[in-house]
Amino acid sequence: MEDLRERLGDADRWVLQRLCQSGNAWIVGGWVRDSISNLNPTEIDIATNLKPHEISELFSRTIPVGEHFGTVIVLPDEGLFPNNEKKLSWEVTTLRSDGKYIDGRRPEEVTFGTDILEDLARRDFTINAMAVDAKTSELIDLFGGQEDLSMGVVRAVGEAHERLNEDGLRIMRAFRFLDAGIMGLRHLDESLSQAITVNLGMLEKVSAERKWNELSRIFKGGNSHSTLQIMSKHGVLKEILSGFELNIDSDFSHQPAVDLAIICSNDKRSGLDLAMSLKNTLRLSNDEAKRIEFLHNVELIDLADDSPATLRRFNISLSKSMQDDLQAYFGDEGDDYISKAAAISEPLAGRKPLINGKQLITETKLEPDRRLGRLKGWLHRRQIEDDLESADEVLALLKTIEWETENPENWPALSWP
Repeated sequence: MEDLRERLGDADRWVLQRLCQSGNAWIVGGWVRDSISNLNPTEIDIATNLKPHEISELFSRTIPVGEHFGTVIVLPDEGLFPNNEKKLSWEVTTLRSDGKYIDGRRPEEVTFGTDILEDLARRDFTINAMAVDAKTSELIDLFGGQEDLSMGVVRAVGEAHERLNEDGLRIMRAFRFLDAGIMGLRHLDESLSQAITVNLGMLEKVSAERKWNELSRIFKGGNSHSTLQIMSKHGVLKEILSGFELNIDSDFSHQPAVDLAIICSNDKRSGLDLAMSLKNTLRLSNDEAKRIEFLHNVELIDLADDSPATLRRFNISLSKSMQDDLQAYFGDEGDDYISKAAAISEPLAGRKPLINGKQLITETKLEPDRRLGRLKGWLHRRQIEDDLESADEVLALLKTIEWETENPENWPALSWP
């Protein structure tokens, strides 16, 4: 069999060699799985019989991220790999055995060990429970991971109900590993499929952040649409997104925040209400919530207005990232609208307002209050819509409204739609 170590880069070899000078080390998890599948893994996880403090003593730059669970992030020595130094890090974890999972999230106690076989036996799925000995190149596969990879099946290590009862997040991880990228879609082992259906309640014990992290990784997968369909059939999406009206029949963009907006596009709530509910449910960032609010408020009918004035407003008022989100959210219709907007030339007078606040005060004698601010915003909007070239042209617009008496709320600022 091929020596999988030949796939390692120089930096990976450096870490493993240093660990092996003082102990034993094994490459574990996704790197092994993807290498066997002839994919190109970019990250490598390492298991060792060395204790966390011993790992830290071997390297000049380390970050203890989970000492209770024996995990240390190793960084390269300064100047050793100058071209890639900022991108390089390795997660090195001491071999361990877990105690009972009382709360369905994490073991009550962790015991550091020296047996790689015992360490592999506590892992979730057979395709993740393989290891390569860094010293000998031996591939350790106790649970048939290679065979399951060749058959395209996701199977639990040991008894499926027991694995899911230990950590409810494994339910979502099972679906993430269905996606084999360019190799297509794997399928769930029957016993694992049944265990998922029975243990959906375990997801309640998983933190919102962890659920969103896994769901985001599923969205990013090349076969996310099919994966989400299978999740829906198992009742997982309704469990994660309880209370939301879901749409899983759309094309997805592989951008998590956009795809979350797509999957909730049938929901009848306003963009703000939907975004705040999702933020609370999944602990979204403020940026993610704002993106979802914006996308949910845009309707297909808004894309029907492709007049030059509206397209100019679109180009000026939306950032490039917002335009990209809209394009991804609406698919072909979004592509068409972006193309039309790109064909519109830049405003003759540029993007900034020709009339500032001081000039407007001089012209109108208004106090610097909300009325003045709304008027200034409206003039900027009209400047962009009408593609005006001079300050005189903009000020002439004051003759078209009763700016002294009208309700300033009737003056829309520069925005889209």
